[in-house]
Amino acid sequence: MDHSRVPVLEALQEFRRRGDIAYGPPGHKQGRGVDPRVAEIVGLDVFRSDVLSLNGLDDRRQSQGVISQAQELMADAVGAEHAFFSTCGSSLSVKTAMLSVAGPGEKLLLSRNAHKAVIAAVVVNGVEPIWVHPKFDTERHVAHPPEPDDVRRRLREHPDAKGMLLITPTDWGSCADVRGVARVCHEFDVPLIVDEAWGAHLPFHPELPAWGMDAEADLVVTSVHKMGGAVEQSSVFHLQYDRVAPEVLKQREDLLGTTSASSLVFATLDGWRRQMVEQGHGLLDTALRRVGRIRAAAAELPGLRPMGGEIVEEGLAASFDPLKLVIDVRELGVSGMQAAEWLRTHRHVDVGGSDSCRISASITYADDDETEQVLLDALGALVEHADSIERRPPVRLPAPATLELEQAMLPRAAFFAPVEHVPAERATGRVSAEMLSPYPPGVPAIAPGEVITDEVVDYLRSGVEHGVLIPDAADPAVRTLRVVAREAAPHG
Repeated sequence: MDHSRVPVLEALQEFRRRGDIAYGPPGHKQGRGVDPRVAEIVGLDVFRSDVLSLNGLDDRRQSQGVISQAQELMADAVGAEHAFFSTCGSSLSVKTAMLSVAGPGEKLLLSRNAHKAVIAAVVVNGVEPIWVHPKFDTERHVAHPPEPDDVRRRLREHPDAKGMLLITPTDWGSCADVRGVARVCHEFDVPLIVDEAWGAHLPFHPELPAWGMDAEADLVVTSVHKMGGAVEQSSVFHLQYDRVAPEVLKQREDLLGTTSASSLVFATLDGWRRQMVEQGHGLLDTALRRVGRIRAAAAELPGLRPMGGEIVEEGLAASFDPLKLVIDVRELGVSGMQAAEWLRTHRHVDVGGSDSCRISASITYADDDETEQVLLDALGALVEHADSIERRPPVRLPAPATLELEQAMLPRAAFFAPVEHVPAERATGRVSAEMLSPYPPGVPAIAPGEVITDEVVDYLRSGVEHGVLIPDAADPAVRTLRVVAREAAPHG
C-alpha cells in the first residue's frame, strides 16, 4: 500500500481548499465564532481542523471512504487484518473489546493487575471475571503480567470461559509472553485480547518487545497518544483471525462509542502512521540510544535504582520496554509520589507516573538532547536535595497474598446492590460495593464484589495519610467504605 497517503489529512486539506461553510455542528464553524482569548491559548487551527467526518471530510451519499482508507493503511502498517479507529480513548475501547468476546453473565479471564477501566468494563458489561493473578515482585513491590501456565490453569478450571484479556506492557514497562498466552488460549479455542495501551510503538522497531499482532493475539487495543504521536483519546483496535468477527467488533463499538467522532483524532492517527512507516525505525533507534544513556546515568546517582532487563533475567517478566524509564527512589528515604511532587515543584519536570516506591518517565521519539539533559539535571537535583523533603508516614505495603481478595459477588451485582456506608474499622468481612483505586497507578486494591480485609484497609488508610489519592472511592479519605447491605450480601 502507498503509505505516503494520509486520507484524513488530505480530506481536511481539501475541505479547507474548497472553503466550505457548514451549517451543522460544530457550532464554532471552524473557528469563526471562537472567543479570541481561547484561540490565543489553544490556537485557531485546532478549531479549523474540527470538522465532521460526514458532510464535511466525507459525503454520506457518495462516500470516498476517507476513514476506512486510513484504517486499511493502519492495518497494513502494523500487520493486522483489520484496524478500527476510536476517538474515545482505550478505556472505552477495552470495554468494547471485552464485550465483543463475552456477553453479560459469561466468563472472561482477566489479569487482576488491570487498570480501573477494565474493572469498570466488568461492571458495565456484566461479565463474570475469572481473575488470573499477576506474578508479584516482592522486592520491587510491583506486579508483572501472568504467565502462560497461569492462564492454562484457569482455563482448565473454567472451560466455559469465552476468552482472556491480558495487560501488557504494564504501566511500569514489564511485558507478558504474549505468544505463549495466545497459544494457550487457542488450545482452548478462545480469543486473546491484549490491552496494549502502552505499546502503540512496538510494531516499528525490532529491539522493542513483541507486538501483539505478531505474537498471535486476536484483538489488540492500543492508545496511540501514550507512546505515539496522536492527540489524547486516540485509540485503535487491531484484529486478526476469525475468533472475533469484524462486524461484531464494529457493532459493539457502535453501542459504546461516540456519534461525534473527533476529526482531530482521526487526522493525527493518520499522520502518525505515515510518520512511523517512513521514519519510525530511525526515530525509535534514536530514542532507544537516548534512554540507554539516561538509564546508565541515573544508575550512577546514589539512591536511584533504575529497573530494566534484570527483571527478564530473574524470570519475572518475558520482556521489558526500555523506553519506560522506571526508577526506584526508596533509598533516598522518600516515596515516588514525594519525588514526583518535588520534581514538579522545584524543577518543573512532570514524570509520567509514581507510586509509593518509584517514579517513571516515558522516553519517546519526541525527546531530544534538551529534554534528556533537563531530566538528568532534575534527577541529580532530587538526589542532592532528598534530605530536605519532609518525611511522611510510610505506606504499609501488604504482602502479595493479601491482595488476592475473595470474590463473593459478581462486580456488577455488588456495584448496583443496596448499600451501606460503614466506618473503615468495621468494614472487614463486608462485600465492597465500590472500587478503591490508589492513584497512581489506578489499579483497584478492592473491586466491587470482593471481601474487604484488615490488611487492605490498612494499606489504603496508610496510603491516604502519605498522600495517595483514591478518587473513585465514595469517601476518598477512606474513613468509611461503601459496602453491600447485609440483606443483599451472600449469606445475609
